[in-house]
Amino acid sequence: MIETVSDVKNNLLSRREITCRIKGLAGKLKKLEAVDMISKQYNLEGKVIVPILLRNETGRPLISGTFYVYDDEKLAREHIKPAIFKRLEKLKGGGEKKEGEAKEEKAEKNQAKDSDKKEAESKETKVEKDQAKDSDKKEKPAKKEPSDVPKEKSK
Repeated sequence: MIETVSDVKNNLLSRREITCRIKGLAGKLKKLEAVDMISKQYNLEGKVIVPILLRNETGRPLISGTFYVYDDEKLAREHIKPAIFKRLEKLKGGGEKKEGEAKEEKAEKNQAKDSDKKEAESKETKVEKDQAKDSDKKEKPAKKEPSDVPKEKSK
């Protein structure tokens, strides 16, 4: 099921770089599941395994994967971009989230959207009222004051 393409010990960066092909799981395999499979296949219990790349091959049920194996998590965090660790933490945290918490978050988002809509509607009605007032002022002709009218000279 797992075919090793390359298994290199990188002494400069103090890590092991494993590139392999996983057969038959294209589109179904998640990163955390792939990490578990690699740790069992290569007996890497207790080591930090970081999935760098999982790529599906077009037209075939194959996944090509690249994994970095570190002895120390601190060293791994120094060498690898923080975004990769954020994504992994998100994946780990996403599975542990309770349904109730997810529903509460959705309810809060919906309330925020509703309040934004109400604010937008109130702004629109305010603008419409202002436009109506302006149009009323334009429609009514200004009355001329008697002092403004020139007096006719009588001879």
